Order: sequence, then C-alpha cells, then structure tokens
Amino acid sequence: MTNAIYFGKFLVTKQVFYQSKYSYALVNLKPLVPGHVLVVPLRRSVISLADLTVEENDDYFRTVQLIHKFIKLHYSADSLNIAIQDGPEAGQTVPHLHTHIIPRYRLNNIGDRIYNLLDEWTYEDWQSRREAYITAGGRNGRKQLAKPDDQRIARTEDQMVQEAEELREALSDFQKGDLKIS
Repeated sequence: MTNAIYFGKFLVTKQVFYQSKYSYALVNLKPLVPGHVLVVPLRRSVISLADLTVEENDDYFRTVQLIHKFIKLHYSADSLNIAIQDGPEAGQTVPHLHTHIIPRYRLNNIGDRIYNLLDEWTYEDWQSRREAYITAGGRNGRKQLAKPDDQRIARTEDQMVQEAEELREALSDFQKGDLKIS
C-alpha cells in the first residue's frame, strides 16, 4: 500500500490491513471489543451506501464478506455484528461510508448495547444534522447503558500499526487456505 488512504479527513494508511480495488479494511482507533474493524470504500466522496457505483458495491460487499469470515475465525467469535450507520440520524459519525465488523461471544455478551457504544463515537466536524439529531434526543433512552466515548481509550498509532500488521499476515494465511473456518 503505497498511496495515502483516508477515512474521511483522517489519514489511516498505517491502520489498513487489507486493500482491494475499491475498498479497504482497517483497525479501529477505539474498538468496542478486540477485533472491531471497519471496511471502507477507497473513494472518499462515498458518504452513503447509495453513493457506491455498481462495481464499487460488488467489491465493497465482497470485502465485507471476506473480512467477516476472517475476523470470525481469527478472533474465535461465535457471531458478528455487521453495522452500517448510513447518515447522522442513523449514528454515522464520520462522513465516509463504513461498515463495522464486531466480534460477539456467547459469554460476556452485552447484547444490543453494542449499538449504544457505536452511538457514543463522535466526530466534531460532522454536519449539523448529527448535532440536530442528538440535540433533539437521538437515542438517549438507550444511550444511558453505554460506556461514554471519553471512557474509551484511544490506542496509539504504534498499537494500531502492530495490530494491522498481525491481521495482514493472518489474513494472507487465511486467503491462502492455511486457516479454515470451523
């Protein structure tokens, strides 16, 4: 990966562990659980799912499926949440389409509170629609159960680079057939 890769306005090249023709997967700055990664289109002007071309859409969902299979195996997850928050009223905080892939487990499962945690992530420069939605009450009834963003610890760039390298190597093995999903 030689070209700079952006997630919205954020340079994330070193966090990327997979890249296809139109999409990429990266480790998360503040993962909700270990293995919480994102799949994002390379074209930065794709804010909504509807903005993808047919070719980009095919590539995007092939990437989501590949990373889904890989993360489930790599993190020995029982299930996964696959979440797209399309628009600020849906909880989208970075104006760039992205899909959350979040490992889930039978034990220590927090259930649908995972969505509250997704709601807590904020992006200070996102359009006024997000602020209006939050000011009007948003999903406050469910947010009271979530851990606030200021209590989640951002990881260092070195930590994210190390995780991206580990996932890149493991994904390569997975794609070669050296690892199998049970």
